[in-house]
Amino acid sequence: MGLAISVGMLAELSDLDPEGVEFYRDYFVAVNDLLAKQGLPPHTEPETLPEMDNRCSLCSYPYSFLHYLRYAYAHRIADSKWVASPLPEGANPAADPVVEEQTMQMRSHLLCHSDAEGFYLPIEFREVLFDESERIPGGMVGSSYRLLEELAFVAPVLGIRLQGSSLPDEEAQAINDKVERQEGLWIERIVWLSLFEAARLSIKHKAAVCFA
Repeated sequence: MGLAISVGMLAELSDLDPEGVEFYRDYFVAVNDLLAKQGLPPHTEPETLPEMDNRCSLCSYPYSFLHYLRYAYAHRIADSKWVASPLPEGANPAADPVVEEQTMQMRSHLLCHSDAEGFYLPIEFREVLFDESERIPGGMVGSSYRLLEELAFVAPVLGIRLQGSSLPDEEAQAINDKVERQEGLWIERIVWLSLFEAARLSIKHKAAVCFA
């Protein structure tokens, strides 16, 4: 089992799993209830979408991989001079005290999210939304816009070159090539690219990012 990241879950399930569609429709009703309580606009999840131009070669990987990117982000926040290097084999970045300290600030949409389920929405809001109704998988809802901002912030320490807030095609391909060779910070980079592409496509198509 591992983390799978997708955009447009309702559209993806519409022809494959009618029962699954109903579950996700109910989840988005709960999401909109939470948004309304925060004075935010509702989200209408599309049930049909065009083919996605996702440039990430790997959008499913072990749950533990996510913590490598969170480690890099937390250390980048805590120390502007910090430079990323590959973690030693057997490391447990989820238990790192800097990660724990930054997560407890409850500000980061990358850090404050379930490892295994839940949503990022194509709506701009600053604070992570916490669900007390227990109707939304993962219990926390993030903004695709804030996620994209945080990914742009951590990109330089991972050796990822953006043009403004955009990722050139050749840079996306370079990340995929390094991942295929399992070179250097390949775990951090593949998680970064999968989330960057998901957030970008979420905003472009007005569809939620889904962890499953």
